[in-house]
Amino acid sequence: MILETERLILRPLSEADSAPLHEIMSDPDAMAHWDIAAIEDPDLTDAIVNSQIEAMDTGRARHWAITRTEDGAFLGVCDLSEIDRWHHRGEIGYLLGREAWGQGYGLEAMRAVVTQAAALGLRRLTARTHVGNIRSEQLLAKLGFQLEGYLRGHIQRDGERRDCHLFGLLL
Repeated sequence: MILETERLILRPLSEADSAPLHEIMSDPDAMAHWDIAAIEDPDLTDAIVNSQIEAMDTGRARHWAITRTEDGAFLGVCDLSEIDRWHHRGEIGYLLGREAWGQGYGLEAMRAVVTQAAALGLRRLTARTHVGNIRSEQLLAKLGFQLEGYLRGHIQRDGERRDCHLFGLLL
C-alpha cells in the first residue's frame, strides 16, 4: 500500500531499495541509536531488506521506503511491525539518512504510518528508543506517544548493554 503526504511518498520496500538503504545503514551517525552498529557489508543490508519483504508477504509487518515527492529522492525507511491482529496492536519505527534530518520528514512519514495503523484497525502502537535519542523522543511526543517504561539493558551493542525507553499510543 502506497501512502502519500504533502511532501512524501511512502511505497512498499523492495529489493531495489537495498543499495540506497545501505548508504544510510553504513553511516555511523545514522545508526548511532539503532540496535545494530553501522553495517559495512551490503549483503547484510540485502538480507535485512529480504527479511522485511518476507514479513510483509506474511502480513506481520509493513515496511515503506520514504521518498520525496518533488524529486523521488530516497530519504529512508519506516515501518509498522509486530502487527498483532488479535490484540489490535503494532510497533512503529523509522530510519532517515542524515541529509533528511531536521526537515520534518520523519514526523510527516510517521503521521501517515499512524493513520494507516488506525485504518487497519489497530488500537495501540508502541515505539522504542535508545536512551539519549532525544530527537526521536520529541518526534514521538508530537505524535501523541507517552513514555511508558524504561527497559534496562534491553539491547546488546558494541560490547555493552543499552537501556531503552518504551513509548505507547492508544488510537
